[in-house]
Amino acid sequence: MSSSGDFDARSASVIRKTSETSVRIELRLDRAETYKNETGIGFLDHMLDLFAKHGGFGLQAFCDGDLHVDEHHTVEDVAISLGDAFRDALGDKTFIRRFGHAYVPMDDALARATVDLSGRFYLHYQADFDRDRVGDLSVEMVEHFWHAFAEHARCNLHIEALYGKNAHHKIEAIFKAVSRALRDAVRRDPSFARMPSTKGSL
Repeated sequence: MSSSGDFDARSASVIRKTSETSVRIELRLDRAETYKNETGIGFLDHMLDLFAKHGGFGLQAFCDGDLHVDEHHTVEDVAISLGDAFRDALGDKTFIRRFGHAYVPMDDALARATVDLSGRFYLHYQADFDRDRVGDLSVEMVEHFWHAFAEHARCNLHIEALYGKNAHHKIEAIFKAVSRALRDAVRRDPSFARMPSTKGSL
């Protein structure tokens, strides 16, 4: 932080390579407007675009995965890498708000997300769907995505699709709600406590 109270922009790059996937993530948390996501799963790319746009994050996510098997490894490794990128970009977490929450409607659907950038992992996920897939993504992988993300970002994340009939709308509301909650949680202000924890670290 400069003497004027301005903060340096936060960013992270993550490369993850396994026998199943090759992932590259470029993340910017501040003053970011651009995004480009190419994971090989069209619906996941759409959700990541929405996540970046409504969170105000700069995000590029690229994955070459074993989609001839199924989408599991791609979804999991993209989420792991995105969680790692958030943790790396946050650095020592000084002056962050730490907590964030959001309600987001999408036509018939309403989702709620609450996050604590506590350094501890916990996921609560509650969402029911009437079909198994939306586009090229299994709906069961939505929970798995957020589990892997929260575990690697080391945050508490509570997600609920409160109601809705359309599965696409419910998943879209979830991604937007999480991004808005994270947007609040990562925000910094010199008037905040330098470290928002009685422990002295997060």
